[in-house]
Amino acid sequence: MTVSPFAGKPADSSMLVNVPRLVSAYYTEVPDPSVPAQRVAFGTSGHRGSAFDTSFNEWHVLAISQAICLYRQQKQIDGPLYLGMDTHALSVPAFASALEVLAANGVEVMISKGDEFTPTPVVSHAILTYNRGRTSGLADGIVITPSHNPPKDGGFKYNPPHGGPAESAVTVWIEAKANEFLENCLSGLKRISFENALRAPTTHRHDYLNAYIADLANVIDMDVIRNVQIRMGVDPLGGAGVHFWGPIADRYGLNLTVVNETVDPTFRFMTVDWDGQIRMDPSSPYAMQSLIGLKDRFEIAFACDTDHDRHGIVTRSEGLLPPNHYLSVAIFYLFQHRPEWRKEAAIGKTVVSSRMIDMVAAKLGRKLYEVPVGFKWFADGLRDGSLGFGGEESAGASFVRLDGSVWTTDKDGIVPALLAAEITARMGRDPGEIYRELTRKFGEPSYDRVDTPATPEQKELLAKLSPRQIKFTELAGEKIQTILTHAPGNGAPIGGVKVITENGWFAARPSGTENIYKIYGESFRGVDHLRSILKEAQTIVNNALTEEPRRRGLASNTYLEEKL
Repeated sequence: MTVSPFAGKPADSSMLVNVPRLVSAYYTEVPDPSVPAQRVAFGTSGHRGSAFDTSFNEWHVLAISQAICLYRQQKQIDGPLYLGMDTHALSVPAFASALEVLAANGVEVMISKGDEFTPTPVVSHAILTYNRGRTSGLADGIVITPSHNPPKDGGFKYNPPHGGPAESAVTVWIEAKANEFLENCLSGLKRISFENALRAPTTHRHDYLNAYIADLANVIDMDVIRNVQIRMGVDPLGGAGVHFWGPIADRYGLNLTVVNETVDPTFRFMTVDWDGQIRMDPSSPYAMQSLIGLKDRFEIAFACDTDHDRHGIVTRSEGLLPPNHYLSVAIFYLFQHRPEWRKEAAIGKTVVSSRMIDMVAAKLGRKLYEVPVGFKWFADGLRDGSLGFGGEESAGASFVRLDGSVWTTDKDGIVPALLAAEITARMGRDPGEIYRELTRKFGEPSYDRVDTPATPEQKELLAKLSPRQIKFTELAGEKIQTILTHAPGNGAPIGGVKVITENGWFAARPSGTENIYKIYGESFRGVDHLRSILKEAQTIVNNALTEEPRRRGLASNTYLEEKL
C-alpha cells in the first residue's frame, strides 16, 4: 500500500468536488444497464456509486425506491417507512427522488423534523421503537448514505423491520427488480413531484433527534459521565450527527466540546486519507489528524463517520485507537458492568476481527459468535438478546441496553463513543491504558490489511475458494491448523478463505464495492511475523486463483501474477 504524500494534510482546493457539476450529473446522466458498472449493485452496505461515473444517478434511486415499494407489498410491510439521509452532496437530491416514488406509492413516510440530517443508528432505533410489541403494521427504513466514502459518492441502503441491514436474499430481490426498471426505461414506475410528495397526507415529520437522545440513558450510564465531569471532545466530521452532540451534552449535563460543527458537502475541513482522497473515516489516522492533534485538551475524544455508524476513539495515552483495540476494551468492560444482561449473551465478531476478542471472550466465560463480514449477521442476535455485543473490525459496533433489550440492530457510532467516556469516568483510565493491560495478559497482536487490484472474475473465484484449493501446509513457519470458508458462528460462507495457525491467521475476501481483494492478517509474534503472514498469504491466494482457471482449461491470471 503506497501512502500518498498528501495523507494526513489538509485538503487542497484542487481536491474538492465540484458540487454543482456533481448534482447536475445526478440528474442528466442516464445509466446504461448493459454496462455492469452502471447497474444497481448492493454490496455489504447497500448501493453506492458516483453520479460522475453514472453509478449513482436519479434513475438508480428511482428504480431502487420503486423496487422497495414492491418488496414491501410482497411482504405485506405496511407500517411507516423511516427515511434518513447524511450530509453527502448527493444525499439531498436522492432524498427528493426517493420521496417522490414513496409518496406516489402511498407509503407512510417519516421524514425528519426541520429537515435535520439523520444518522443510520437513529433510523434503526426509530424502526425498533415503533415495532416494539407489534406483530403487524411493521415499520422499515431507508438511509441515504455512502457511509465514509469520498464526497463525490452517494449511497442508498434498506433496513427491513428488524432494523438492521437487509439480508442478501432481500437485497438480491431489490437489486434485480431495480435493474428491471432500468432495462425498461423506468416503465411502470410511480412518481409525483417533490412538492406534492412533501404535501402528501402520507408524508409525516418525525423528531428523530429528541427521540434518540432521550433514550440514550437506557444504553449508556450517563450519570457516571456527568458526575465525574470528564472533559470530552467530539468531531462529527461534518456528518449526519453534527447537530446531535450539543443537545446530548445539554440534556445530560456533560462536559463535551464539539470541536467542529461545519457542514460542507466538499468536506474541505478534512485531512486527506492514506490514498490522497478525502474520506470521512474515523478509524484512519490520516483522516483523523485534526482531532488527534487536540488529544491533550481532553480526557477522551471521539469522532463518527458521515452517517454516524462508525466510531473513532482518541485517547491521551495512545492517540487514535485501532478499531480492534477498542472493540476488545469495550467488550471486556461491558460484560463486567452490565449486570442485567443475560448470562448466556454472546459476543459477536467478524472473521476478520482480532483474535484478542477471542481471548477476552474466553476470559469472561462468554460464547463467541463469529460471522462473515457484514453487520447484518448480528441483527437477529441483538434483537433477541442472544448477543450482548456485535462488532466489526472496520469500527462498527452496537450493543444492547442496560437491561439487555435491543438498542439498535445496525451499527451505531454514537453509543460506542459515549461508552469510551463511561469507561474513562468509571475506571479512571482511558481505553488505551486498558488495552495495554489486556496485552500484558494475553500478548500484543500485530494486525494489518492489504488491498490488491482484482478483476470481477478474480473476485468471483476468491469468493468461491474451497479448502482443497489451498495447497500449502505451513504459514510463516507455523503449521496450518484450520482453513475456513464458512464462519464458525453461523455456518454462513465468508466469501473467501481464512487460514489459521497457532500464533497468527490471515483472511482473504473480495471487496463488495471495489475491484480489489482484501487480505487481513494478524500475528501474536510481532510485526516481522505479520509481514511474513501477509506475504505468504498473497502467494497462497495467487496460487489458488491461478490454479483454478488452469484446472478448468482457462487462461491464467497473468495480471495478478505480475502484481504479486
